[in-house]
Amino acid sequence: MKARKEMVRMGTKVGGVLGAIAFLVVGIVPGFYFGSYGTLVLLSHLFGGPLQATVLVRMATAAGIMVGIICMASVCIVVGAVLGTAVGYLSEVVTSPSRTKATAETVEVKN
Repeated sequence: MKARKEMVRMGTKVGGVLGAIAFLVVGIVPGFYFGSYGTLVLLSHLFGGPLQATVLVRMATAAGIMVGIICMASVCIVVGAVLGTAVGYLSEVVTSPSRTKATAETVEVKN
């Protein structure tokens, strides 16, 4: 039972790290883009038209970019951890019959 927990935990950790690496490779640019675009659309609807490049709009856009990057990072890491957990469970299921069979054979030999 302890080996099963360790295998699942290891899968979760490896999946989280792979999700973080995937974010660094392909997730920063979409997070930047969708965060800034979403902020500008939101501000455009709030103020009722095209915006001028004032300090408030630039600060809000920068905050939106940070939110977009953080959201993209959290999604990549969580999805990676979930997939890693699933792989951990699958690898435990695949290897558990051989352990059970080996344990049953050793019990028969001892008797």
